[in-house]
Amino acid sequence: MMLAFRGEIWFWEGPAPWYFVTVPEPESRELEAVASLVTYGWGMVPVDAEIGGSRWTTCLTPKDGRYVLPVKAAIRRAERVDEGDTVAVRLHVDVDA
Repeated sequence: MMLAFRGEIWFWEGPAPWYFVTVPEPESRELEAVASLVTYGWGMVPVDAEIGGSRWTTCLTPKDGRYVLPVKAAIRRAERVDEGDTVAVRLHVDVDA
């Protein structure tokens, strides 16, 4: 399954601060429909993610009825993006595994 969307990078100041992009509702519903096929616990969905020319493997986390994509520092630096920037995201979920 391939998903593409645009979203804003936001910062979470929790006990383990991190940057995320929230997956929009329509794409989150698509992910929810296949989550049971790919999750390995806590609703986490493994994905291959892409922003610009950067690709990485990570897991989406469910939050408030949608999913959030963590965006690590190396990706933000490589793509020259930061909190508040809107980015184009591509996600690949391997539902055939």
